[in-house]
Amino acid sequence: MFWDQVAGVYDVFVNVINRRTHKKLKMIVPSLIGQGDDVLECACGTGLLSAVIAPRCRHLTATDYSVKMLQKAEKNCAAFRNIRFAQADITALAFADGSFDKVVAGNVIHLLDDPLKALGELNRVCKDGGTLIIPTYMNKDAKGKTSGFASTVGKAGADFKQQFTVDSYKQFFLDAGYADVEIKLADGRIPCAVAVMKKVLR
Repeated sequence: MFWDQVAGVYDVFVNVINRRTHKKLKMIVPSLIGQGDDVLECACGTGLLSAVIAPRCRHLTATDYSVKMLQKAEKNCAAFRNIRFAQADITALAFADGSFDKVVAGNVIHLLDDPLKALGELNRVCKDGGTLIIPTYMNKDAKGKTSGFASTVGKAGADFKQQFTVDSYKQFFLDAGYADVEIKLADGRIPCAVAVMKKVLR
């Protein structure tokens, strides 16, 4: 698996190549978390967001499909005692309906064949009145041209199945039935848009 192969070097991308974006992202996401929240994080990777969510919440369940990413995240987040790590498929989550106050899925929507299926699962496990927080890299520019970043990592094996501008990313959630979608932009070399919305009752 591509993500198992890059787990050992992914932090270089986070902390060096795209440092400016991730510095802002690490400010935006925890600002949306409350001290009493039970939080689910999908696609936690090496723990970039886990490490800033954990100090803000009551309990964090951090998941990823890649075992090696999880191992790296556990090492990076060893100081925290309120995190449980688990392997999980974002399109088939093994959690009961309404289990979490906040549900975070970072930089994964653009990698999925069926992002709406994943969104349905994130919505399902979120409590009524809870919040979905979904950051995703913007891999198209304002003119709709695919970024050099998306092309390069696609050739390396991280295939971008969905390509978004900020406007088309917001529209993706509006089309999925979320009437009140707020976008917070972490700008940088590879920008990341954070979509924030309340759970939709189905």
